[in-house]
Amino acid sequence: MGLGFGIRIGYPCINNSIPHTSPSTFRLASYSENKLVQTVKGNLYHLAQILKYNVKNNLLFFRISSDLIPFASHPICKLDWRALFQSELEQIGDYIKQHDIRISMHPDQFVILNSPNDVILKNSINELTYHCKILDTMRLDATAKVQIHVGGAYGNKVKAIDRFVNTYNNDSLIDDVIKRRLVIENDDRLFNIMDCLSINKHTGIPIVFDCFHHELYCNGEPLKVALCGALLTWNKDIDGSPMVDYSSSNNKAGRKDGKSRKGKHAETINAILFKKFLEETEGLDFDIILEIKDKEKSALKGLKKLKEFGN
Repeated sequence: MGLGFGIRIGYPCINNSIPHTSPSTFRLASYSENKLVQTVKGNLYHLAQILKYNVKNNLLFFRISSDLIPFASHPICKLDWRALFQSELEQIGDYIKQHDIRISMHPDQFVILNSPNDVILKNSINELTYHCKILDTMRLDATAKVQIHVGGAYGNKVKAIDRFVNTYNNDSLIDDVIKRRLVIENDDRLFNIMDCLSINKHTGIPIVFDCFHHELYCNGEPLKVALCGALLTWNKDIDGSPMVDYSSSNNKAGRKDGKSRKGKHAETINAILFKKFLEETEGLDFDIILEIKDKEKSALKGLKKLKEFGN
């Protein structure tokens, strides 16, 4: 698997080398079933083209956009999109399996499982169900994951963690369709790797380690120590290789003086920093999503650096 020592590299959602010739979504106010059908057809065709590009270039990890089926979890959508697009989704899934592509999805941050608001919680579960149904309809196994943040702290992080755990462990709320795919990541200001490990202890949910978020918010743990903690939360026989998000800071993000502003992802990969990351994590096995703004361009550079490192 991967490049001889277990690592697959990829990027999220958008390929700038393959322009999307039609809009990927539309406003709720202009919703119609015909517009939805035409938009989804375009999205599925575009996704197939991206996957072909990725295979050609050995970029074997991809995060599928949540916009694949616009408004699928919204009450306005009455279309049985699974039945209508089953053939296309199965064909994409077959291509993914044929070429051993690692797949993930990442709903927007409005998906919050520890919200004390019942409406937000219900909408969040509906959105997760939609994401899982896409991957199920593609007939992908449990290694295709749906990744979320823990949520809000709501003035009491301990209670917020307990609420997440209780929600996740409530089978009447979170069923196995979601549980087999759901993973959490450490974020940059509320829930660090130790918080996620605490949640894992009570739920068994795997942790995606976000390197950049760890740099911005941690308890002083060295990167490799924190990463190893996250890797141990994965059952490789069921969940596949652990997933890692990698980025670095955009040194010129929004500052006239060119100084770094916290939390902004880099425009393009810093080869020196990425090589340092590979050196620090040598011997560990995981797949990497490069959360870098120029997408496939940085992924290709990262892949080249990975090959050089492996020789």
